[in-house]
Amino acid sequence: MKNSASIIIPIFNEEENILILLKEIQLTCNFFNYYEIIIVDDKSNDDSVIKILQKKINNLNLLKNNKNMGQSYCLYKGVKEAKFETIVTLDGDLQNDPKDIKTLFDEYLKNNNTKLVSGIRKKRKDSIIKIISSKIANNVRSYILKDGCEDTGCSLKVFDKKTFLNIPFFNGIHRFIPAFFVAMKKKVVYVNVNHRPRRFGNSNYSTVDRLFIGIADIYRVKKMIKKLN
Repeated sequence: MKNSASIIIPIFNEEENILILLKEIQLTCNFFNYYEIIIVDDKSNDDSVIKILQKKINNLNLLKNNKNMGQSYCLYKGVKEAKFETIVTLDGDLQNDPKDIKTLFDEYLKNNNTKLVSGIRKKRKDSIIKIISSKIANNVRSYILKDGCEDTGCSLKVFDKKTFLNIPFFNGIHRFIPAFFVAMKKKVVYVNVNHRPRRFGNSNYSTVDRLFIGIADIYRVKKMIKKLN
């Protein structure tokens, strides 16, 4: 089904955000002929799951991890369970704007050869430390991997399921999706998207740790890419 998609949302402790996000998706995604929402709960210890179960949505599928596995695992798990070949991903913290899904999806449909449309947060609403560390990691990654992406950390993406599942899984894959698609010589398009300040809760990972782990992963990814070509 061409005008259909699986919307995948990994979450961890987003009880104050998740129902707002689901409502926004319902209001903005009526342009699809059909879509499903897959929420992958990464062993939240708040009331996120209870809030989701209280909201009866026919096209919603809730997957729960038995232990905390991280964002990459949640994303990969959601993609494997997806009904449709077109995948939409976004964060559960309300910083990605569901209104941008249509913009990315329309761009995705413009050219049959396009396999990934990736959001770029031009005006980020994050702390200065988070912005600077992300910029450093993005510059290093883009220079080494030549993926042409200035913001690989933006979770708002539309891509082809089959192509994604050709990437060998590893913890950190969610930060290198554009690099792998480019390496596999798939058409990739970058689109500026809105970015909103976090209203509720806190970021669930260390900014400094993410910086150094991301840079270390670049060399690992470079070796993996050589094997794909």
